[in-house]
Amino acid sequence: MMNSTHYIYAALLLIAGLIIAKIISIKGAIILENKFQMKNSSIIKRLLFYSVLVPFIVAALNQLGFDLAVLIGAAGILTVAIGFASQTSMSNIISGLFLLAERSVSVGDFIKISNTAGEVIGVDWLSVKLRTPENLLVRIPNEAIIKSEMTNYSQFKIRRFDLKISVAYQEDLSLVKTTLLELVKQETTCLSDPAPQVFVEGFGDSGVNIRLAVWAKSEEFLTFKSDMNEKVKFAFDNAGIEIPFPHISLYAGEKSQPLEVAITDRVVEPRP
Repeated sequence: MMNSTHYIYAALLLIAGLIIAKIISIKGAIILENKFQMKNSSIIKRLLFYSVLVPFIVAALNQLGFDLAVLIGAAGILTVAIGFASQTSMSNIISGLFLLAERSVSVGDFIKISNTAGEVIGVDWLSVKLRTPENLLVRIPNEAIIKSEMTNYSQFKIRRFDLKISVAYQEDLSLVKTTLLELVKQETTCLSDPAPQVFVEGFGDSGVNIRLAVWAKSEEFLTFKSDMNEKVKFAFDNAGIEIPFPHISLYAGEKSQPLEVAITDRVVEPRP
C-alpha cells in the first residue's frame, strides 16, 4: 500500500526530470548551433527535452504503483492508432528532421518555395513559417518543402546581380563598358572580388543587349539592386548613351522609300 513517501518521490522525480531535461535540451541546442552552425535547433531541442523527460515520468508512475507492462501495452496500441490517424503529421515531422539535418533552411533566412517568398521565422515540428515582404504569415508544411524546389537567398554571404540593359545600335560599345565598369568601381557596395563583368549578349529589336554582372553582400542585395538601376540610368545620361525604347518604322515601295503623307483641304462628301 502506498504512503505519502511514494507521492513525494514521484513529485521529486517529475521536478528533477523537468529541470534536467530543460538543461540538457538547452545545452544540446547550443552545442549543435556552435558545432554545426545551425541557426535554429528547436526540433532537436524538443526531442532532447522529451527523450530525457519520459524516463523520469515512467519512474514516477512506477513509484505511484502503476503496472508498467500494462502501460507499455496500452501505449503500443495507442501509438499504432495514432500512427494510422496522423500519417501526414508524422511525414511532416520526419521531413522537419531531414530539413534540420541538411541545414538548408534556418531562422532568419530569406527563401522562396514555389511562388511564395519570405523570411523564415520558425522551423517547427510540422511546418516552416515565413513572413512575407507584405508582413503576412505563411505556413508551409515540412513535407511540401522536401518535395518542392526551394531557393535560399541567405545561404551564402554574397550574391551576383545581373543588370540587363539595352543600348542603341549607334553607341560605342567600348564606351558603354567603360562607363559601367567605372560606375561599379566607385560603388562601395560592389565587391571587387569576384570582379564585375560586362557582357554583350546579342542584338535585340531596338538595340544591343548588355549584361552587367556585379557581386554584392546578400543582406544588401535588394537595396543594391534598386540603387544600381537608378545609377546606371544616371551614368548613361551623363555619358550621352541612349537607352532605346521599342519603335517601328514604316516604309513603302520597292526602294523602301518613306511613305509620303500629304494634308489636303478637300472634304469627302458622304455617300447618300
